[in-house]
Amino acid sequence: MAGGGGGGGGGELQLLGTWSSPWVIRVRVALETKGLSYDYVEEDLSRKSDLLLKSNPLHKKVPVLIHGGQPVCESLVILEYVDEAWAGAGPPLLPADPYDRAAARFWASYVNDTFFPSWKALFRSTTTDQRAEAFKNVVPQVETLERAFRECSKGKAFFAGDAAGLVDVALGSHLVWIKVVDEVAGTNLFDEAKFPGLAAWAERFLSLDAVKKAAPDAGEVLKQYEGFLAKWNEGAGSS
Repeated sequence: MAGGGGGGGGGELQLLGTWSSPWVIRVRVALETKGLSYDYVEEDLSRKSDLLLKSNPLHKKVPVLIHGGQPVCESLVILEYVDEAWAGAGPPLLPADPYDRAAARFWASYVNDTFFPSWKALFRSTTTDQRAEAFKNVVPQVETLERAFRECSKGKAFFAGDAAGLVDVALGSHLVWIKVVDEVAGTNLFDEAKFPGLAAWAERFLSLDAVKKAAPDAGEVLKQYEGFLAKWNEGAGSS
């Protein structure tokens, strides 16, 4: 399945991924933002392809971007690679100023290393009590991201300013899943009353053309999540 429009970086582009993975969504958003054409290869992680095992022998995970036969692994690394390899295509994901670049990398890492592990506990929760506890524990990270948005955006639409950048894509790739988990758990993670900056930012991010092309259908994600919950509940009942 091809994605994106024009562009090109002097070599064939392939993206190995799974359709609902936030880490893969990140890369797809970046490729669409840059207007690049690429071949998307859906992986079955229960039976990983020889191409995936060859391209990412260390972690054996998606996403993997293959450019001219050379694999690039890890979603944040891929985002920076795309930004540098196609610097003249589309808006930059990283700012030119060294301090601003460092700040963007810091907050993208915060999403990966602090926010996501905390939110994952809510994602994996199957009971009302578990969800209440997990939600309480992730709120401080959302408070931190709300402050970061105010500081980084400087009153503009995105963390990166006028256009979505590295932090926007890093956090925004989770939005479909955040909304689906909110629907099932009865939570509201980016509550407009408590986190007005993030709430408005999330709607702006999801309305971007590149995101609409890259993001999975929320209804299909909900079905997948309900399947996960059924499996986890079954496992809990048999232990």
